Amino acid sequence: MHKSDLIAAVAETADLTKDKADLVVSSILEQITNALSRDDVVSLVGFGSFSQRKRAARTGRSPKTGETIQIPASVSVGFKPGKGLKDAVNS
Repeated sequence: MHKSDLIAAVAETADLTKDKADLVVSSILEQITNALSRDDVVSLVGFGSFSQRKRAARTGRSPKTGETIQIPASVSVGFKPGKGLKDAVNS
């Protein structure tokens, strides 16, 4: 499912125009992004939780040349599915 498919589904389910549904979906995504950038955890009960995951700097190996390289520390986004989502997927 792509963002446009999600917008269409929200518009149909909530009886909104596609423009208003686009505004709703975009606003939700923006708020999740803003919260994660502040290092807040976004918890949607029954769906799951989004949080920052910090990766330490480490030594790696270039697959092309085989030489040792230094991989810098980074921050990524992690998702932990909730019980409702797990149950829906596994049924």
